[in-house]
Amino acid sequence: MEEVILVDQNFPLFSRRGKTNKATPSQINPAPPVTAAASTTTLQDLKPLLQKETDSDDPIPTTPNHISFSDLGLAEWAVQTCKELGIKRPTPVQRHCIPRILAGQDVLGLAQTGSGKTAAFALPILHRLAEDPYGVFALVITPTRELAYQLAEQFRALGSGLHLRCAVVVGGMDMINQAQTLMQRPHVVIATPGRIKVLIQENPDDVPAVFSNTKFLVLDEADRVLDVGFEEELRVVFQCLPKDRQTLLFSATMTSDLQTLMELSANKAYFYEAYEGFKTVETLKQQYVFIPKNVKDVYLLYILSKLEDMGVRSAIIFVSTCRSCQLLSLLLEELDVEAAALHSFKSQSLRLSAVHRFKSGQVPILLATDVASRGLDIPTVDLVINYDIPRFPRDYVHRVGRTARAGRGGLAVSFITQNDVDLIHEIEAELGKQLEEFECKEKDVLAEITKVYKAKRVATMKMMDEGFEEKAKARKAQKLKALAEKGLLKSSKKRKRKKGVSDQLVEVKKAYFHHLP
Repeated sequence: MEEVILVDQNFPLFSRRGKTNKATPSQINPAPPVTAAASTTTLQDLKPLLQKETDSDDPIPTTPNHISFSDLGLAEWAVQTCKELGIKRPTPVQRHCIPRILAGQDVLGLAQTGSGKTAAFALPILHRLAEDPYGVFALVITPTRELAYQLAEQFRALGSGLHLRCAVVVGGMDMINQAQTLMQRPHVVIATPGRIKVLIQENPDDVPAVFSNTKFLVLDEADRVLDVGFEEELRVVFQCLPKDRQTLLFSATMTSDLQTLMELSANKAYFYEAYEGFKTVETLKQQYVFIPKNVKDVYLLYILSKLEDMGVRSAIIFVSTCRSCQLLSLLLEELDVEAAALHSFKSQSLRLSAVHRFKSGQVPILLATDVASRGLDIPTVDLVINYDIPRFPRDYVHRVGRTARAGRGGLAVSFITQNDVDLIHEIEAELGKQLEEFECKEKDVLAEITKVYKAKRVATMKMMDEGFEEKAKARKAQKLKALAEKGLLKSSKKRKRKKGVSDQLVEVKKAYFHHLP
């Protein structure tokens, strides 16, 4: 029997507006209003009211290959900018979402990695900004610092003809300079939740007023931004924003949080779903190597030594922990393999330097934790290696999405040990496809085993000399303290059952925005 979930119709993530910009009938088909018969209703009652489209429901009745950006209602300068940047035709997510955003609707867009989601919200925002330029016109919230800087680059490129002023507000940088930058009211602010919350709270008389006329709120990688860990930060940010804003959510993976938002906002928001469940692009080749855990480094060195033969220009290696990332970095250094390392123990300047060296081609290999798994768009990445298998299928989707972007091909290779079999089966089940075996001769691979083991011993000693373990313990204590202050640490006795969507709604989502009427 299907579970009946009670949801709150007045959930106000997607703000209520008295008026929206008019759109043509071919662009907008409003859903019928929800009757106010009761303060709650069942999910089954809401389903018929969803404004939902997929790729088969194209908003513009033209062959997709012949649709241009001007057909979507964008200004001529925006169309010309796209041409200059080599963006020839809109992608499906852009075809569906741009007209809706221009029409004044709130939008939740779900599409594959590398499908052009950034331009899908940046172009209509810049179009509206050009009509009535002022700051702060848009606030973009994103989960990682690296993604924030990349989004700023893309906004500046798409808004090059507007003399766009764009500010990045992330942790690890000087807060006084950031507060002064906000006082100058840039057109677009791109921020991580933690830092923007701190700036608002420490400058209560100045910073909140900066966002009093903001027209657009964007949650990029919305599934991660809406995680329970960001509840307090989002609540602080939302208190500063006007009620008549447009809210845009974009993600590559659907979660229960986003599913609930879609259902609750059915009478107000437009939902575009390129696919159901998790999906990777068809141009991505996905393979695995089943190996003992103690020879993962040997296999890694073997594959990296074959990059040129495989036609790989650059590669990203994903690991699960900062410790593994740092150790691998020292190991490859000892083996004379050039690589940059990116993890959260590094300072922001070192993190930016690592991304810059990799993007510019100074080093062909990037070692990274999941801070690099979302949004980073580097066209030369031909190979992604999952040195450690991620715990959740959605993280796998985001990781392998760093290659095979914008129609290009790519290869993802996952190292599977005896402990990872259940995880990889879960990933395959979610993707609806099985990974192929990566072919290599064990004799050739193990020829360098002694060399690798010696290098690893040296790397381990170096890491101990650097005091990495002490830093890790201090960092863990700091994290636990922060979680305890947020009330997110619970004893195991209280974990009697797994919470469902309705529990999350009551305890989390209403907490995000309970201050709103």
